[in-house]
Amino acid sequence: MTAVAATLNNPPLGIPEGELLFNQVRDVVRDKLAPLTVKIDEGYYPAEVLRALGETGAFCQHLASQNGRGEFDINSALKAMDIVSQECMSTGFMVWAQNVAAWYVEMSANDYLKRTLLPKLARGEVLGGTALSNPMKYLAGIEPLLLSAVETEDGYLLNGTLPWVSNLGPDHWFGSIFKVGGNQPRDVMAMVNTSWPGVTLKQLAKFCGMEGTGTYALSFKEVFVPKNHVLGDPLIPYIKKMKAGFVLMQTGMATGLVEGCIKLCEDVEPKLGHVNCYLDDRPDELREELEDARDLISSLGEDIFNKDAEFMRTVLEARLLGSELSLRAANSAMLHTGASGYLHDAPAQRKLREAYFVAIVTPATKHLRKEIDAMAAL
Repeated sequence: MTAVAATLNNPPLGIPEGELLFNQVRDVVRDKLAPLTVKIDEGYYPAEVLRALGETGAFCQHLASQNGRGEFDINSALKAMDIVSQECMSTGFMVWAQNVAAWYVEMSANDYLKRTLLPKLARGEVLGGTALSNPMKYLAGIEPLLLSAVETEDGYLLNGTLPWVSNLGPDHWFGSIFKVGGNQPRDVMAMVNTSWPGVTLKQLAKFCGMEGTGTYALSFKEVFVPKNHVLGDPLIPYIKKMKAGFVLMQTGMATGLVEGCIKLCEDVEPKLGHVNCYLDDRPDELREELEDARDLISSLGEDIFNKDAEFMRTVLEARLLGSELSLRAANSAMLHTGASGYLHDAPAQRKLREAYFVAIVTPATKHLRKEIDAMAAL
């Protein structure tokens, strides 16, 4: 048995959990992330921070095969992401991307990837993104699928472009959905590496926020994808299995952002409370709503494989709640901190930009409302 296979079958003992894990994540945030937050906001990709978080066990909590406990602990993964996002939601977003890249493999029936790739993703030894923005919109009837492939005897030749994929760099992994033509036309999902021949990464735009997230446009020209890298074929049963986790794990970004905004409001209370009392969405009001949202999210995380349509609808509603609460909390932080929050490197203005990202990243607010409305009509 190889060392990788042994890791899969017998995950290393002593992986932190509970408060030990969360305290180690807080240490990484304080010592490694916080000094880089402004630099990240301006475009620095913090690979060393992500690897340090991987060493704490932050990326393996939701993976029953990797956390040493044999259970899908979504809620611990969410709390770790929450802690990171309180300081820097760009990094919190990359934690989500890393978690989801590993989730793709965990939810598949691909033993090869579970032996060779999953342990490395779970420990942050290799990094990866999601690449499902376009496919999720495609599955919701919003836009066409942008990647196509021709099937060969032992793989697929992939062509097309994707506008934005995050948490990428040299030798990073991502999940890709493409339309296969030929005698058996169908949609297939597979893991792809950025360093494979024919894959080109380009930074074609400068965003107003989230610049340090390793976001690239991807071009594929006759990229060979081996069949032993397939995650879902047929696609739809696989998507149904992994979708709730994919969506719910985004709420960790939102709860952490809201917590960070509340703390900014609380920090200025001694100086500005006498006038901030006239503002809406006061910190105590936001905290009550945040704790209610956390309770809802936690209950969903404990039942992540519930196949009931109403459960998936509630997951989408929880994700939408995260977007809406993020926008309100960030707006409140700007108003509570006043002119000091409007400075170039002020946390409040950064969190406002981050909050808009929560609301527009796939599934965006309009996407969520479309899916919820369609489910309500059934």
